[in-house]
Amino acid sequence: METILHRADSRGHANHGWLDAHHSFSFAGYYDPKRMHFGVLRVLNDDRVAPGMGFGMHPHDNMEIITIVLEGALKHKDNMGNEGILRPGDVQVMSAGTGVVHSEFNPSREEPVNLLQIWVFPNKRQVEPRYEQKHYDQRENGLQLVVAPDESDGALWIHQDAWFSLGQLDEGKSLTYRSRKSGNGSYIFVIKGELSVNGQMIGPRDGMGLTDFDEVTVKAEEEAEFLIMDVPQA
Repeated sequence: METILHRADSRGHANHGWLDAHHSFSFAGYYDPKRMHFGVLRVLNDDRVAPGMGFGMHPHDNMEIITIVLEGALKHKDNMGNEGILRPGDVQVMSAGTGVVHSEFNPSREEPVNLLQIWVFPNKRQVEPRYEQKHYDQRENGLQLVVAPDESDGALWIHQDAWFSLGQLDEGKSLTYRSRKSGNGSYIFVIKGELSVNGQMIGPRDGMGLTDFDEVTVKAEEEAEFLIMDVPQA
């Protein structure tokens, strides 16, 4: 097993006042040639948006975009006619394909919104744009599959051989994670709490990439919530 470790305080950071953003991989003004991507996982942004603020209408193409709200609420609107509010437990996927224009705003006048925005390179280009969102809350002391290459187990599907699972473990509990596909690696991002992964301690907003493995034990040293992104490495 090969591992890479990205501590929370090593991430790129940009505070624009209305937006406080941390980048696990190179993004916008943050550039590190050693942190361009993890396989097809291109962007992992940990964003905090001030009340009443947000991203105006802007375009994307040929990217699979996954949004997970951790705290607060996020209002989405796009040129496909989709409009809705995401809250904690909600996961949204958008296949940008030939092109999509969307906006994301914090509708609250009082509370910030904290979200993860994740970009994955697709395995098909120039596809018809699409959007979908679902609520997930069944992961007590385990994993819940939220993104997959198909709709198996109620997951949202994307154009890539990638599987995303949200996890929760009480202190002292553990689970065994098995790689979904030969040639894939897994990137574990700790949302809160502390985990031991392959004997290595990782804490809030730390990330660890694992390659060349079949299975790994994940143990909560204190109650933890986390995201495992199982993605092709080539």
